[in-house]
Order: sequence, then C-alpha cells, then structure tokens
Amino acid sequence: MTILSLGLDLGSTTAKYAVVDANGSILESEYKRHGSDARNTALSLLQGLQNKYPKALFKLMLTGSAALDLASGTEANFVQEVIASSKAVRKYYPDTDVAIDLGGEDAKVLYLTNGIEMRMNEVCAGGTGAFLDQMATLLETDTAGLDQLAKNAKTLYPIASRCGVFAKSDVVSFLNAGAKREDIAASILQAIVDQTIGGLSCGRPIQGKVAFIGGPLHFLKQLKAHFIKSLNLAEELVANIPQGQFAVAVGAALYALEGHAKNAKSYLPLPLSEWIRQIKARPPAPTSSKKLQPLFLNKEEYEAFLKAHNQQITPRASLEDATGDLWLGIDLGSTTVKGVLLDDQLRLLDFWYGSNSGTPREVLVPYVVKLLRKIPSSARIKGICTTGYGSDLAAAILGASLSEVETIAHLKAAIYLNPQVHYVIDIGGQDMKCLKTSNGLIEQIKLNEACSSGCGAFIQTFAKSLNLTITEFVQKALFAKNPVDLGTRCTVFMNSRVKQAQKEGASIDDIAAGLCYSVIRNALYKVMRLDPTELIGKEIVVQGGAFLNTALLRVLELYLGKQVLRPDISGLMGAFGCALIAKEKVQRNHLEAPQISAEALEALRVTTRSFNCKGCSNRC
Repeated sequence: MTILSLGLDLGSTTAKYAVVDANGSILESEYKRHGSDARNTALSLLQGLQNKYPKALFKLMLTGSAALDLASGTEANFVQEVIASSKAVRKYYPDTDVAIDLGGEDAKVLYLTNGIEMRMNEVCAGGTGAFLDQMATLLETDTAGLDQLAKNAKTLYPIASRCGVFAKSDVVSFLNAGAKREDIAASILQAIVDQTIGGLSCGRPIQGKVAFIGGPLHFLKQLKAHFIKSLNLAEELVANIPQGQFAVAVGAALYALEGHAKNAKSYLPLPLSEWIRQIKARPPAPTSSKKLQPLFLNKEEYEAFLKAHNQQITPRASLEDATGDLWLGIDLGSTTVKGVLLDDQLRLLDFWYGSNSGTPREVLVPYVVKLLRKIPSSARIKGICTTGYGSDLAAAILGASLSEVETIAHLKAAIYLNPQVHYVIDIGGQDMKCLKTSNGLIEQIKLNEACSSGCGAFIQTFAKSLNLTITEFVQKALFAKNPVDLGTRCTVFMNSRVKQAQKEGASIDDIAAGLCYSVIRNALYKVMRLDPTELIGKEIVVQGGAFLNTALLRVLELYLGKQVLRPDISGLMGAFGCALIAKEKVQRNHLEAPQISAEALEALRVTTRSFNCKGCSNRC
C-alpha cells in the first residue's frame, strides 16, 4: 500500500496542497482561491486528489491561517506556516540566507542563518497579494495583467504601498495626469518591493542567497525581477525554490513525513476518503460576524436625530446684494477642493465642495472664475487664505499672500461656531485629526500617519466595491437591521472580512452599517487612540467631509452616548476657518488686496516638472 505525505495550506485568500513521497519528492500540487470559503474549497481539492490516488494512504499536516479550526476537529496535525515554509526552503536550498514570502494578506521576511528570525506585517496588508488585487482593479485588469503591463514600462513613479487608500490616490493621480498604464503597473510592483525591503526588514540587510516564495512572487515574474534588481542580486544568489507558490504546503508535507518517522501514533496514514469524512463531520466554525446595534430603530428616531442636528445654521446672505470687503478661504485637500466666501459680517455668501479628481489646479480655477463673475461691482475680495495639501499651489494660482496649516484653520472654524469646544474631530478624505483644545489653544494633536482605514476614502472605496454611490451606501446603512461587526482592520484586510460576512448571509445594508462602525472605531481607537471616557461631558465638534455621512455621525454618538456638534458646513470647515483668518490678518496687518481676475485665471498657463524627492526615509 502506497503511503504519501500531504500538506494542506489554507491561507487568507487561497487553498493549496502538496503531496510528497518517502524521499521528499513533490508528486502533486494544486492552488485555488477560496473566496472566504476555505473549508469547502479544501474539500473540493481533496476530492479531486482522491480521484488520482483512490488506494493510497496519506499522512495529513495542516497549516495556514484558516486551517487551525479544522486541525482541532480532526486527527490531522498542524504546523505554523513560517516553520513550514522554512522547512521547504532548507530542504531544497539549505544554504539560503533569507526568504521573502508574499501571501494574500501577509508579507514575511525570514532570516535563516544563525537561527530563524521573522519580520511580518501585522495591522497593515499594504504590499501583499490582496493589495495587488486592489491596485490591478484600478488599472482595469487582474494581477497577471498587471505583471504583463509592467514588462513594457519605461518610467517608475513614487507610489505609497504602506496603505491601500494612499496608494489608490497616487495611482488615480498619475492616471489623471496621463501616465501610461505600463509605467503605473511597474511602479506598483516597485512600491511593494520598497515596502518589503524598507518596512519589513526594519534595517536588517537582505543579503546572501535569497529565496522568493508565495503566490505573488511565483506568478508575477516582473515583481520578482524588481526585487532582484533592487537587492542587486547576482544570478547565483537567487534560490529558485521548486514550485515556490506551494512552499508552505510542501513544508507541511515534509513535516508530516518526518513526524511519522518519529511518532507513528500521531501521524497515522489514512485514506483520503477518511480525511474528507472527518473534515465534513467537523461543523463549520461558528459565525464570526457578531451583530451590532442598528443605527436607527425606526424613521421617527431618524427624523428626531436630523432635527437635533439641523438647529445650528451658519448665517447666510445673498452674494448678489454683497457690498464692501469679501473674504475667500480655499481648502485644497487630498481628495477634494473646497471654497468659502464670507462678507464683512462673516455671513456665508457662496461656497463649493467637489472632488479634485487628481488634478487640483484644473478643478480649482473654474470654481474661482465662476465665483469672480458672480461678485457684484459693489464688492471686492479683500483677502484670500489657503490651506490643505495644495495650499501653496492654490496661493500661487490666486496670488494669495496668506496660507495656514490645516489644524489652525479647522480649529479657528470650530471655535467660531462653539467657543467652548474641547475636542475637534476631523475625518477627511485620507487623514484624521483630533485636536484637544483649552481656551482656544491646541493642547494636543492626534492624527493618522501610515494608515488611512478610518477616513472618507475608505468608505468611498467600499461603496464602489459594493456597486453603490455614497448616497445609496448611507441610506442602506441608516436602516440596517443587523449591522455586522467587521472589526478594526486595514482596508486590504477588510476586503476579506466583507467577503466572509457575505458568505455568512449578511445583507448589503448590514455590511454598509458595519463598515460605518469600523470607520469610527478605527479613527477613535486605532488611529487616534482616544479614550472614550475622556470625551464624555466635553464639548465636541466634528467636521470633515466624512461627517456629511449621517451614518458615521450616528455611530459616533452611539459610542460616546451623547450628542456632538456637526456644523451644517461640516465639509467646509477648513475653508471657512481660512476665510476667518484672511479677515483677521488682513485687517490687523493692513495687507493689500490680492490682484485677481477671471480673465487672468483663464489665461493662466502652467509648466510642470517632476522629480523624486530624497529628503526623508520615505524616498518619495
């Protein structure tokens, strides 16, 4: 009777198996995406293998993030995937110094000389296979197509890989600027290389003989080539592991082979029909989707909530009747362009809020031209102040002499609307800020740095993935009956969590509401690390475009157990604060009015140049 060793690797996105004989030679292997249904995919693979080996006996070893539950309910043994992959590498290339392993949602660097040391991603899945899936979708292809595009690249652009949301903005920006898809594809691959070498290795050199394992590094030849070039590896220093995409499964099979020799009772060979029976008999893991409190129990509760938040309206006046000095605030943000025009009594005359579409100058100028043509001859713009990522660009275009950092602009607006404010929580397109204030001064600032999983673009990305507009997304979230607890994880991880919830029967409504819960929890507890008990009893102002989403506002209040102030100009607060600052500084310092006209802006011609900044460790 033939006895074989079988390693079954159930990872975050794929299921793989490898069969080895008594000599450790690989006889069979197969690789399949499980779509969050690892158990049934594993059964399907084993049933196919049974057809090939109906009379053989198999010693089964399980490994991978989705396999532990099966191992606890069957006679199969379990081995941690890092140990399994290092076993495979040492079997085929015992002199390997470093192994780089990219999986669906994890990335690892294994140092194999002088003992095993591992560096692995934890809370962020930027630079993994799932990250590649997201980026390929932006280029309207799949990961294989991404690799093919990269073959013909001529130029590399700087793209952030530490966060899927940040990377998306970079990719969209380059696409809007006319960059070739081939160049962007190669730049995405290079970003993953930079993330792995610079982020995971944490300063320890990757040198000596290097092995590349895992699905992405096996199937994407250009990705592997970018690694080799960046590490400056000679051909003899590349350890070509056979069937590298199955390295973890092969290692598990080798452990089953070794273990049987050492402890026969723990590694009994069984027919595949018996292993299949045991896995089928193992009940599916209990649903991991906990249910959360509905945002609103009924329409009456929703209407009362809206009424409470519609009481404070920013004073307004007609632009047609404006006279005297006017004050313009511009907020050129990461994803949006905002503008506010106030009169001398600080009444709102005009405003705009729109996407910058990756081309902020082209979007900003038409807004301002249209505004200038509406201003009557009895009034003039006396001062302009800009803020946001593009504040210097906006100031140069408009001839503004004033610009201000975002925190000051947002605080200025919040204090004007509520002089007793203690906390200002601002969630924008890609950034989150919490300003702790006292007597109008900033005591403490907390903001996101490397993660954007609690921001507006996070919600926008998922709304699109669910084929919903933002408006539709919010409406579904508001009246979901059983919101799903999706946890507080990065955008890439959350994709898998959403798929899992869908497999468990969650509706789009419940997922939309669950995502709103996740955004607030990410922002408050994971990114800004706030203590909710510290916020109780304090005056809180929330702002930023994300809080135009009523579902997010409701979740925040449910967590805090109190009402907060959301201004009716929540998405315009940076621009509003700038208009206030423009009036204050121009009058105090007797500054000249900006020389600005619609005709001059329309005639504006801009010459651009690009270069890679080397000013910090990000190597942008």
